[in-house]
Amino acid sequence: RERGITITSAVTSFSWKKHEMHLIDTPGHVDFTIEVSRSLRVLDGAIAVFDAVAGVESQTETVWRQANVYGVPRIGFVNKMDRIGADFDRCVTMMQERFGDHCEAAQLPIGREGDFKGIVDLVEEKAYIWTDAGDPRSVEEVEIPEDMRDEVEIAREALLEKVALCDEDFAMKYLEDGENLTADDIHQAIRTAVLAGELVPVLCGTALRNKGIQPLLNAVVAWLPSPKDVNAVEGIDPKNDTPAIREHDPKAPLCALAYKVAIMEDGRRMVFMRLYSGTLQTGSALLNPALGITEKISRIFLMHANHRERMTNIGAGNIFGVLGLKKTRTGDTLCDPKSQILLESIDAYEPVISQAVEPATLREKEKLEIALTKLADEDPTFRWREDEGTGQTIISGMGELHLDI
Repeated sequence: RERGITITSAVTSFSWKKHEMHLIDTPGHVDFTIEVSRSLRVLDGAIAVFDAVAGVESQTETVWRQANVYGVPRIGFVNKMDRIGADFDRCVTMMQERFGDHCEAAQLPIGREGDFKGIVDLVEEKAYIWTDAGDPRSVEEVEIPEDMRDEVEIAREALLEKVALCDEDFAMKYLEDGENLTADDIHQAIRTAVLAGELVPVLCGTALRNKGIQPLLNAVVAWLPSPKDVNAVEGIDPKNDTPAIREHDPKAPLCALAYKVAIMEDGRRMVFMRLYSGTLQTGSALLNPALGITEKISRIFLMHANHRERMTNIGAGNIFGVLGLKKTRTGDTLCDPKSQILLESIDAYEPVISQAVEPATLREKEKLEIALTKLADEDPTFRWREDEGTGQTIISGMGELHLDI
């Protein structure tokens, strides 16, 4: 909060139009890039947020490459449209130059900078404006402004042509009967293209004023995958090193990945997990094949940032926190002891910078070591050791800001 940046990923769950969503907000700073990497590992879809003034920044490119590695379908969101110097077209052009022609606007802003007051939906061919700056729900559907009609027509054609390149059936419909295409036809074709990674639709808004957030959530429901749209998770059977597969099914044998460890305020160890298959109950004994040990789940929580909702059981597809795991680390698989599977772990980056730290008094040395061990447990990119030559405690991490915090 002091620096106005996110340093750890936060998890929340909510529902939108009868769909349950699990959202992980990740830091944008390069020093905390492991948070992005391990979140992308367990997520099915991503929203890449761009600054309307700065456009594509260097760290955005790093995150984009990480999303490519994990093959995560995504949509773009150009934020801060009400700032001086905001330019939606320039932002989309930069995305096309850096990431490829598959980035295409699915909305156009009405007004710019201080006059930003609404959006035009290119799929539905409808315009929405916000009538009350203080109330994000005050959305009104209006006619597309006269002076924007030509621009909307050109942008819509460009979007439909991109979609047609990705979907042959849609291309035939578009060429033979373009006038009679329904919004549902277009949504379905965009969804197919997004899931295949062949299209990144770009939306716009200003999150601080809650403008453009409802259409963004609608787009998540319409275009991004649910756990059922994603391929079955693949791993190996540790007993005989043969390939093993788990379908996204609450009735299948249990398989989960621990993607993050956090030490809570009361000192207890919370492990955040994504459940790929099966149903987890409180009190379950799970095998950690990487360490060859069995661990017991004492409590299950659905997370809402700092608020926790206690659950007795939880089904496949969920992202949640558990207490009771003493040794499980970031990237470890947890599975049913009778039906073993080992998933690919999460690679941590090697630290790039080191510095010496020392306690004010010798009595505090032990406390310092306990604290450093907890930090290293939470963050795989943070390491510490005692230098044999000098006896100093050396901490290593991803940058000065990382070590400073």
